[in-house]
Amino acid sequence: MTKPVKVYILMGQSNMLGFGRIEPGRKGPEGSLSHAVREKGLYSYLMDEDGAWTVRNDVRNVRVMGSGLGGMQVFVNDWLTIGQSNIGPEIGIGHYLGQAINEPVLLLKSCIGNRALGWDLLPPGSEGYEFTDSKGVTWVHPGYEGSPERWQKGTDPKKITWYAGMQYDGDIARVKEVLSELDTYYPGAEKYEIAGFFWWQGDRDSRSEALSAHYKTNLVHLIKQLRKDFNAPEAKFVCASLGQTNKDDTGKGRKILDAMLAVDSRSSSYPEFKGNVAAVYSHPLSKGGSSGGHYNGNAETYMNIGEAMGLSMVDLLNNW
Repeated sequence: MTKPVKVYILMGQSNMLGFGRIEPGRKGPEGSLSHAVREKGLYSYLMDEDGAWTVRNDVRNVRVMGSGLGGMQVFVNDWLTIGQSNIGPEIGIGHYLGQAINEPVLLLKSCIGNRALGWDLLPPGSEGYEFTDSKGVTWVHPGYEGSPERWQKGTDPKKITWYAGMQYDGDIARVKEVLSELDTYYPGAEKYEIAGFFWWQGDRDSRSEALSAHYKTNLVHLIKQLRKDFNAPEAKFVCASLGQTNKDDTGKGRKILDAMLAVDSRSSSYPEFKGNVAAVYSHPLSKGGSSGGHYNGNAETYMNIGEAMGLSMVDLLNNW
């Protein structure tokens, strides 16, 4: 452990948590990871010659969770392998990084479901704004630490116990708590470097006219704020779109997709992100269903998108 651990932070909402089924369930084998590997010959690197799930001893997999500023629960703290619960994109991400990087890797996932970037996950420094909806009603949306989530213009806001950015603050605090006890989560490690961020989120924002319309602004600020909070200006950032949204859609989900494509290195919208931000267009990789239904638990969707996110990160690391 003479080299610092390369830490990759995974954030988002329930799809980042992972609902990919490992074993066949009531609906049969199709869509389970076991069926995909054993019967369809996919993701062969996940299984050894004896039919056991492989273990990567160079990639540590840690998942923690908490609601808002609440306490931290540790759900996974092990070498990267297929466990007893469902999988998320971390499996594909971790294998691509492990193959490409000749250094110890720590995947550190801190997130919870049903959270909006424009409210729960709003980063520090975000400013409030007004939005007139399709019915002609103007709403005020607060900036960071504001409350409630919105109120009609001209009325007095009544604060609630939750504030804008409360989940962001909690998720970041839990990441820093893990890193403060690095040896507990990566045995033998003494130093670390924040190398990158993975972001798979947008479902909650896609259900709101205002939040979807403001998603690009919030996403740009998120990228910059994450780098600032971890003093990692060179850290790469990879995001993935909602699987059900294609480039022909015209609804609110399309605004989420457009925001992600705008920050991608191949876009000219944000020159400062050239070579350090990538977006994965997930629609061709999804096996059906939607983000709200967790893609029907199809493990292939989570593997495909995870692999694409991992490959995108490797490309950023190698080519820029």
